Amino acid sequence: MTWLKNLALNPWIILLSLAGGLTLGAYLPEWSLKLAFVGHVYLDLMKMVVLPFMLSAVILSTQRLIQEGSGGRLFGRVLLVFAVFALAAAVIGAGTMLTLRPGADLPPETLDTFGEIVGGDLHSNNLAMELHGTDPRPPATGLETLLLSLVPSNIFAALTKDETLKILVFSILIGIAVGQVPREVSDGFSKTLETLYQGCQTIMQWMNYLLPLVLLTMSAGQLAKTGVEPLLAMAQFVAAFALASALLLLLAIWILWQRGPLSLGATLAALRGPFALAIATRNSVICMPVMIDALTRLLGFARAQVELLVPLSVSLLRIGPIVYYVCATLFIAQLYGLALDAGELALVITASILAGFASAGMTGLAIVSLTSIVCGYLGLPFEAAFILFLAVDPLCDILRTLVLVIGNTASVALIGARPARVTETACLS
Repeated sequence: MTWLKNLALNPWIILLSLAGGLTLGAYLPEWSLKLAFVGHVYLDLMKMVVLPFMLSAVILSTQRLIQEGSGGRLFGRVLLVFAVFALAAAVIGAGTMLTLRPGADLPPETLDTFGEIVGGDLHSNNLAMELHGTDPRPPATGLETLLLSLVPSNIFAALTKDETLKILVFSILIGIAVGQVPREVSDGFSKTLETLYQGCQTIMQWMNYLLPLVLLTMSAGQLAKTGVEPLLAMAQFVAAFALASALLLLLAIWILWQRGPLSLGATLAALRGPFALAIATRNSVICMPVMIDALTRLLGFARAQVELLVPLSVSLLRIGPIVYYVCATLFIAQLYGLALDAGELALVITASILAGFASAGMTGLAIVSLTSIVCGYLGLPFEAAFILFLAVDPLCDILRTLVLVIGNTASVALIGARPARVTETACLS
């Protein structure tokens, strides 16, 4: 069945599935909406497996690091790499927006479309955009809220609600505690977790065969739901954000190539699984098993470190949201003709990084709403433009997830020890 898996993860098959879905959604919207349930079922199946996978992987890896005595040095590198990656994402996003200036000097037709989408006025050339209804309030980001989002009062409730950060904290604490227990006592528990881990990983590999079908139905249903008008109106922003995302992806691939033992072509082949699943699901948590598989089995990085660092990076190092917040804020500033000085630009970068960390555990609408925090520092009316970003978010969400998944894979490779030589044929198996 190896050939079938390779076919399902082939980049051309993935792109063809995406193109086919967009075509289906544009020309047969009613059928596309009916087929959208396939993607929802697939996501539910993935969520069913991912949380027990993460729980077992983090406990096992933390336990092993504690028993080996290498945990302290590893977490020191984590802090440094996370800070550097977050800053790089924000700077690349800002540089792209300042170079392309997608929100400046827009034609009247585009401003008319903005007015229609936001305020129902075909001739809103003055861009006086007002939303009808109540805007969602972004979550508070104070210390109290942060601590409450980290500490689970009931681990079973956290599992039920998919509260990834709380599950991660619980798993790390249990792993540290079990690492202090004598091996002859903890071996039975470790073997049970190992069995659960391997079983979840097997289910994830089975589900890779369905990726082209899932991508086809999900992209068709999403385009049928939103239509093409918002995409055309926000084309310049989406193009600029896509360029910033592409630059970050190239940087991440270069790091993986330099840190890993394989050639560039074999490194790209090893990333097929994370790349395809990120596009298909738009969920970084679901991508964790294939990230771990790519780093350990295909690229040869140490399993004990990777199994801890992948969940940690996905939960805390929010590269995708960070670059999105910078791009969205600067686009709104350009839209309203606001010229930013160096101090204000530094404020946007800093606020975007903080908002990115605050977005841990959030998806979709919640991530978009946090843009208002960054805009608030500059007095920009993000609420007025919220619906514009919401309309194109399905496409931006794919880019955010891709950057987060591939970028965090690179961050883990940079933190962990360089692997020994592995054969390039492993990437094709």
